[in-house]
Amino acid sequence: MFLFKNRTLLIATKHKKEQVLAPLLERALAVHCIPLTQFDTDSLGTFSGEVERENNPLTTLRNKCAFAAKAHGVDLVVGTEGSFGPHPVYGWLPAHDELVMLLDLKNNIEIFAREMSTQTNYGGTTVSTYDELFAFAKGKGFPEHALIIKDKAQEFSQCIKGIQQENELLAAFEKTKKYHQNVWVETDMRAHLNPTRMKVIEQAAGKLINHIQSECPQCKRPGFVVKKVIAGLPCSVCGTPTESIKSELKVCDGCRYEEELIYPKNKTTEDPMYCLVCNP
Repeated sequence: MFLFKNRTLLIATKHKKEQVLAPLLERALAVHCIPLTQFDTDSLGTFSGEVERENNPLTTLRNKCAFAAKAHGVDLVVGTEGSFGPHPVYGWLPAHDELVMLLDLKNNIEIFAREMSTQTNYGGTTVSTYDELFAFAKGKGFPEHALIIKDKAQEFSQCIKGIQQENELLAAFEKTKKYHQNVWVETDMRAHLNPTRMKVIEQAAGKLINHIQSECPQCKRPGFVVKKVIAGLPCSVCGTPTESIKSELKVCDGCRYEEELIYPKNKTTEDPMYCLVCNP
């Protein structure tokens, strides 16, 4: 991309995400990536709960990129922001929602991508015995994936993070159990201690690169991507518009050129099982 070639790009993370992000971005955009050293991203929120995230994930990510760029005196930055919890559709499954953003202050460009994945070891539970502790640890990919020990899930007074060795896990459990009947154990979701999360970050970065490389046909601005989906795919039996996607609308953030893609899923009609007339 001519807008980014040979520029310095800051990776806004303190948790070693540059290990997967930098090679992809340097190869795709011809930039020179540098790591974050002048801003503490944990000040905007921590997974373990010491610092609550005050804003929604997208606003937090936008602030992370802007604050990091200002601290380093650069005008091009990439950052990510992860969220974990029940899947928005399949609520019985834990989900990982990773946002990744490129912020170009020089050209006033903001491009982001999102990866929603059920490939996560996210979770936590109360334990009171060694057997319960190690059953949880085994199920969460320990020791390749780190764990956290607390005295309780919320409003805790003790929090031991980044546990990656069996002896460390035992020591943290015994230290906490000495003063509390039960112990809370949870997965450490920081990227450098969670290989599964790092893979999802890599997938999100791939989407971001695709978005960046999608240029507006009119002004060549990067980030010409789908901004709106339009429902109304007709039922194959009665022709009534359904809630399924009929078209997608790409919009340029620069010149506002629009392009509508009809039948993006290569379907011209929808199964009547999704029709409110045929299947009320």
